[in-house]
Order: sequence, then structure tokens, then C-alpha cells
Amino acid sequence: MTEWQKSNWRNKPRVQMPDYTDAAELAAVEAQLSNYPPLVFAGEARRLKRHLGAAGRGEAFLLQGGDCAESFEQFSADAIRDTFKVMLQMAMVLTYGAKVPVVKVGRMAGQFAKPRSAPTETVDGVELPSYRGDIINELDFTPQARIPDPRKMLQAYTQAAATLNLLRAFSTGGFADMSRVHSWTLGFTDGQEIEKYTEVATRIQDTIDFMHAAGITADTTHEFSSVEFYTSHEGLLLEYEEALTRLDSTSGNWLAGSGHMIWIGDRTRQPDGAHVEFCRGVLNPIGLKCGPTTSPEDLKVLMERLNPENEEGRLTLIARFGAGKVGEHLPRLIQTVKDAGAKVTWVCDPMHGNTIKSSSGYKTRPFDSVLREVREFFAVHQAEGTIPGGVHFEMTGQDVTECTGGVRAVTDEDLSDRYHTACDPRLNASQSLELAFLVAEELTKRRAAGADRAVG
Repeated sequence: MTEWQKSNWRNKPRVQMPDYTDAAELAAVEAQLSNYPPLVFAGEARRLKRHLGAAGRGEAFLLQGGDCAESFEQFSADAIRDTFKVMLQMAMVLTYGAKVPVVKVGRMAGQFAKPRSAPTETVDGVELPSYRGDIINELDFTPQARIPDPRKMLQAYTQAAATLNLLRAFSTGGFADMSRVHSWTLGFTDGQEIEKYTEVATRIQDTIDFMHAAGITADTTHEFSSVEFYTSHEGLLLEYEEALTRLDSTSGNWLAGSGHMIWIGDRTRQPDGAHVEFCRGVLNPIGLKCGPTTSPEDLKVLMERLNPENEEGRLTLIARFGAGKVGEHLPRLIQTVKDAGAKVTWVCDPMHGNTIKSSSGYKTRPFDSVLREVREFFAVHQAEGTIPGGVHFEMTGQDVTECTGGVRAVTDEDLSDRYHTACDPRLNASQSLELAFLVAEELTKRRAAGADRAVG
């Protein structure tokens, strides 16, 4: 792709991006970022691409999760640790259900910008530009706070670098020891309302005990005490993405150095738009959100643009339709992929299509709707003979009350207790782990159905 340059997107129509008022300050920030080290490296992105290719073949399973939008104000080591901890627990449960490796990808260290449904919002008769994430402007509802500030990109870079540094330490420093992770999970299943998960947790413990008896421990086996953990975010603010794009000396290809994987949102996937133009030229694995308005014609063009060599692991299609709508939309997109002979990894995002306004006035997502969409996703793939490659959740390790339901039921009245998100509601730690157990059930059923077909 020698004709592609990292600034080509500037010649394409742009949407969901800010108009900076000070061009000189923006140019100075971009120049400064261009001299900073990349946050990730090409070898890591290529390795993740191989893992995602395995997920597309059913030989691995993707768990992608983290914040709706990372916050400057709420940034802390404890918050990073808690989300990482819950993702490890979820991954262990999913590994048991799928009997394949789980690829762990955080919505972390770069998930700062958010697309919005409208360019402005009105409160008490006052209209101001919408909040677009801490990398662009501020949440406070004042004219000054809502002015896009390019210097925020530098703060985002610093926070992303610190987050990655801690994640890498947690991944290899003993925090991810399999025995430690499962002891946390056992704590979750210790309660009458969650007895139905105890059997799975006990079986995992039996497996760990057997491995210990066979001499496989953190002291003898590196894989027992460390994990591979990758980062991802929506590649929305292209000035930031371009400034951190580097030429990989090994392959001669361009790397988006802001994160291992970037995705294109449902609002920015115009085939001739700036975001598709940028993403088509970088070597990273690319995600593409597919919603109810995704047409087979657009999907065909997008697959050709984003993955012209039909490379496994390059393109992940992240389906987000809403509970009750998967059967209406997903089969036609699967057929489009089949007709094109395209190699993709199918992933379910059951969050974005299930956002409602509660009776108490808060945006929320009912846990039952999230679970229903996951089950519908698996059912369609079962019927189509295709492979569900993973799940994509907005979640946090914190004990928030933003999504209703779950066994430790959060009600509409509870939402105001600990509603901390700046944008969309997230699953809390308990709901996230419960969902992992329920997805593991789906994976176990799929494995059993495959074994039955093989015997038959």
C-alpha cells in the first residue's frame, strides 16, 4: 500500500470530529506528539492479529471490554487494577467454557473520544456543543469547557502511557497468577443467589489442583502466572491517530501507534469517509461496528477497502443490533461475508443497541437485554454454521450502579447511588463476571453441539 500516506484522511469527508479554533496550537500539539514514542509496537499488533485470526476460526475467543470513555478525573491505579482483575476472572471462566485460549483486549489506554448523536445539547434552554470525551473537551456544561482544546491530546497520551505501563506490569509481575485469579472468582460464587455458578467454579478449581499435582505452577511454568493483554479504542480523533502513526522498519508498513487494535464506529464507517481512509492504511487489526443500518452493499465495499488481501485477523466485525433485532439483521450480513469469501472474526457488542432511559431519568442498559442479545448472536451463528468469535462489553471493575439487573439486582431506584460514567452505562464487576458465566454456558453448548455433529 505504497500510495497510502497517514495524512490522506484529510482529503476525505470527516464526521464526529471537532473543529479546533486555534490552528497554530493544534499544529504545535500534533508536532509534539509526532516526536513521542509510539504506545505500542508493530510486533504486538501482528501477534494480536494472529490471535484474532484464530478466534475467527473458532480456535480462540475474544474478550474485549473496558470503559465507555476513559476519564482524566477518575484516572487511578486502583481503577485500572480493578478492571484488569475482572477481565482476568471473566477470561478464566470463558476459557473453561470454550476450551480454547481467550484473547484479552481492553478498551483502555486510548478510549478517550466519543461520537455523539447530536453536535449540540440543550439544558434549561441553553445550547452548547456536545461533550466528546476528555481528549477533546470537558464534561462541565459551560461555554469554555465545551471548546475543543488540542492540548488535551498530550494529557491523553500521558495517561495512556501510564495505563499501558501498569497493565504490562500486572500482566507479567505475578498479579495474573491463575490460582490468585480463581480465588477471586470463588469469592464471587460464595453466596446463595449465585449457587448456580458454583459447579463451574469448582470444576475450574479441580483442574488447577490437578495441574499443581502434575507440577505445573507459577514457579515452574511462565504461562501459569502471566497473560498477554492488548489495548484497543475507537480511532475517532484522527489528528491524534496520525500523530502517533509510525513506519514499521521490519515490514515497511504503517502502524497506528496509539493502541494494538482500533475500531471504526457505527457513525463513522462511511466507505469514502476519513475514518475508513485512515484505518485502511495501518497494519493493526481493525474492528468495524455493524448496526441495523449497515447494508450488505456497504459491508462488501468496506471489507474490500479495509482488508483487500483477505488476511485472517485483520478485520473484526462487531455486531451491535439490540435484543430482539439480531435475527433480523445479522443473517444478511453473514450471507454477505459468505458470498464474498471474506475472512472475518464475528464479535457481539450487546451494549450499544440496548441503551434505554430509565423511569428515574438515567441512561441504563438492562442486564436481561444484554444477555438476550448475546444468546441471539450465538443462535444465529449456530443456524448459519458460522463461528461466534468473541464478545465486546462496556464494563468496569468498580461497584457502580449504571446497568439494571443481574443476580445482585440493581433497580431503577439504585441507579443514582453510584452512577459515575461520563457517557454510557457500564456493567459493574458483579454483572461482568455473571455475564462471563452465562457466555461460558453458550460456549459449552456450542462445543457439545459440535461434538454431537461429529459423532453423527
